[in-house]
Amino acid sequence: MYQYNDNDQTLINERVTQFRGQTQRYLNGDIGEDEFRALRLMNGIYIQTHAPMLRVAGPYGLLSSTQFRKLASIARDYDKGYAHITTRQNIQFNWPKLEQIPDILEELASVQMHAIQTSGNCLRNTTADHLAGVCTDELEDPRPYCEIIRQWTILHPEFAYLPRKFKIAVSGTQQDRAATQFHDIGVHIVKNEAGETGFRILVGGGLGRTPVIGTEIRPFLKKKHLLSYLEAILRVYNLNGRRDNKYRARIKILVRETGIEKVREMVEAEWLKIREGMEVSNATYDAMIAQFAPPIYEDNARNDESFESFLAQNKAFALWVKHNTAEHRIAGYQAVFVSLKAPDAPPGDITDSQLDAIADLADAYSFGEIRTTHRQNLVLADVKQVDLYLLWQKLNTLELATPNIGTVTDIICCPGLDFCSLANAGSIDVTKEINEALDDLDYIHHLGDLKVNISGCMNGCAHQSVGHIGILGVDKKGEEWYQFTLGGSSENEAAIGKRLGHAIAKDEVTKAMMDILEVYIQHRDSEEESFLNTVNRIGITPFKEKVYANH
Repeated sequence: MYQYNDNDQTLINERVTQFRGQTQRYLNGDIGEDEFRALRLMNGIYIQTHAPMLRVAGPYGLLSSTQFRKLASIARDYDKGYAHITTRQNIQFNWPKLEQIPDILEELASVQMHAIQTSGNCLRNTTADHLAGVCTDELEDPRPYCEIIRQWTILHPEFAYLPRKFKIAVSGTQQDRAATQFHDIGVHIVKNEAGETGFRILVGGGLGRTPVIGTEIRPFLKKKHLLSYLEAILRVYNLNGRRDNKYRARIKILVRETGIEKVREMVEAEWLKIREGMEVSNATYDAMIAQFAPPIYEDNARNDESFESFLAQNKAFALWVKHNTAEHRIAGYQAVFVSLKAPDAPPGDITDSQLDAIADLADAYSFGEIRTTHRQNLVLADVKQVDLYLLWQKLNTLELATPNIGTVTDIICCPGLDFCSLANAGSIDVTKEINEALDDLDYIHHLGDLKVNISGCMNGCAHQSVGHIGILGVDKKGEEWYQFTLGGSSENEAAIGKRLGHAIAKDEVTKAMMDILEVYIQHRDSEEESFLNTVNRIGITPFKEKVYANH
């Protein structure tokens, strides 16, 4: 993984010192609320319902065991003993004291971490496939390009005050696991007809109040032009994005209102002005790719029969392997998903003791690296098959081995009313009730691949618009109600879910969920047909009729 150089470390250290002074002046009353708001947002600090919230950057989801131990100590010493994994592969602390946040940032800087640009109208954390570098459908590892983009975005003076926040995702695989079509810019590593590797660029995707699927702005971009083309897009957006209405300020609105042809014309014109001076050299790419060199794998890792023996003898282990591991490009290894979706825990939360334990397991079994995922889980990407049984036992003891990755209980859930001052309705308690109704593991595995996303407000932090089943909390005369959508997807065949009908009262949400699942089971043409394929084949009417039969 990328290691900071002296310039990187100096920049982070100086930012900590700067913000320490700004915080002290605010606490002394020398800086007003509005002025300090801009400063704290630059450093990843929101004011939530009960306390400040600190969002820590997880660059393209890749962290070291040393960094995980630091997160554990921060959770113990400055928070309430836990952290939260977000859908942008970041880490959040929900209970820090404002006066202690500079101390937290100093501790983060000691392990090459920061919270810069994790909030505010700026270039946010660049995200990528959580299986980057180890999956079998990859054209090229996207992480070196993500790091080059990260370095370009950090404290970019021209883009510190954009019309709204701006998000970039990079994918190098056949199967898009980075939701690139729902980002302001999506970057796909592709090959042209001549066999040259470059980038396909999408623009104008996004979720929130107005979900939009991104549009191709350039089918093939040479590697040397990556940063200049991205900068051209940002310049056009910065100059033309709407600033009169924050709900219409994202680039997706600019693309929709202006048209992709006109936006492309403006971008190409801007790009011609700057591209010759911003080329990324082959030497730069080679040096960055070297930072992500694969670990030294064992050639004889699969020459052990114990793995197959454990699979045959232990059904619980076999079930976990089926659902919580993924094929690895190196024979004898597998990628392991660490589920943060235990039935009795808020989705995405991880305790300080679990953080420490995962760090130890990463050192023992996965070359000291951990990844965060878009669905609020973790990945140990390089585990030998021979070690899987022992690792499973240890994860099980830690309550991190629920075999539910990709199932109906692998729910993405925002903090909702429990923490967020923007929320209209609860999310965590709704998720808990649904999980309790789905506590039969055989039943959930019988349902197959099924992605459920629950958000407590229209901002859509849990991406409910692209859930196979999306649930959105709304305020109805001071009461919590929920709207359902069906058929969304953030993968290759991207789709925005269709609204099922009018909002449903909170005490009827779980029943509505069970009704939807019942219709699916009744109408699928075989046990192999997925929920999404069934919805696309029969439409939403049968689901609507069942859910609203008594309304």
